[in-house]
Amino acid sequence: MKIAVDEARTGINAGHGGPFGCVIVRNGEIVGQGHNEVVKRKDPTCHGEVMAIRNACKALGTYDLSGCELYTTAEPCPMCRGAILWANISRVYYGCNVNDTDRIGFRDKVFYEGGEDISEELDREECLKVFEEYTALNDKKQY
Repeated sequence: MKIAVDEARTGINAGHGGPFGCVIVRNGEIVGQGHNEVVKRKDPTCHGEVMAIRNACKALGTYDLSGCELYTTAEPCPMCRGAILWANISRVYYGCNVNDTDRIGFRDKVFYEGGEDISEELDREECLKVFEEYTALNDKKQY
């Protein structure tokens, strides 16, 4: 966790974004780390956890981080939690909780509570055709 805190400090001192640092460990070895770079990259997806996941995947040459543990300075937001789950990370340790992030001006809490539904289904039939094409291509592959 100390390295995650150091990552967060690096990011805030460089003006990259919020105080969010993250480290990913496999078998006691750091395989990826990162900090919030939302401001630096002008990209709202560049949270510390996402940056660390990207870094670990690149270092390991895979999108599957099974067996890895993630250490982060704050409770992962729903986007980061989704990325963590998609990456198959086994365990998450966080320092500050969602109430702590709320107190310093981050609106994570609203995302946990649901919020306004801005989604609408559109052109489902056409999109289902793409799904069928994908399935057919994968059925032809031999693993």
